[in-house]
Amino acid sequence: MKTILKLKLNTDPRWVDIASKNLEDILVDHAWCEQKAASTGISMIIHYPEKTRLVEELTALVAEEWEHFDRVLQELRKRGFALGRPRKDEYVVQLLTHVRKGGARERQLMDQLLVSALIEARSCERFKLLWKNIADPDLSQFYYELMASEAGHFVSYVDLAKEYCDPQEVDARLQELLKIEGEIVTNLPVRNDRMH
Repeated sequence: MKTILKLKLNTDPRWVDIASKNLEDILVDHAWCEQKAASTGISMIIHYPEKTRLVEELTALVAEEWEHFDRVLQELRKRGFALGRPRKDEYVVQLLTHVRKGGARERQLMDQLLVSALIEARSCERFKLLWKNIADPDLSQFYYELMASEAGHFVSYVDLAKEYCDPQEVDARLQELLKIEGEIVTNLPVRNDRMH
């Protein structure tokens, strides 16, 4: 999975132990991550409506992310938990500071797509950890299903970037952002209440 996603750094193994003991917090944070992923897709459709393939693919992706949001809500209800309020995702906030402002619209779009791809890749990697290590068999199966979906979203975002920008430039920028993403993960504390 790491090879497909190209991540430079694995999640600290302590994260899954901490997360599995704080299911309510993790599920609440996960629900909001799915909502934000859907909102990001909608925002890109609004900003780039002339890009037909992007609109078509992100429309499907948004529907899938919203379905995931609903599925996480079901997992919360099943366990007697409420949704709770959204929390600041420092990981995403730091990644977004590397979306370049100004210049060509296509360059901004490339950065937005690649940052979204990296968020999906990190989520996928964390879902894999939960699938393999969480004691609850229903949640384990749930995270297995979502893991495959997030890997597909990573690929879709990178492919869209290559559709609208020079593929070699996309590959080079992806390598830069992968390095930055690894540094962000290294410097963030291991939290028991965050998906990222």
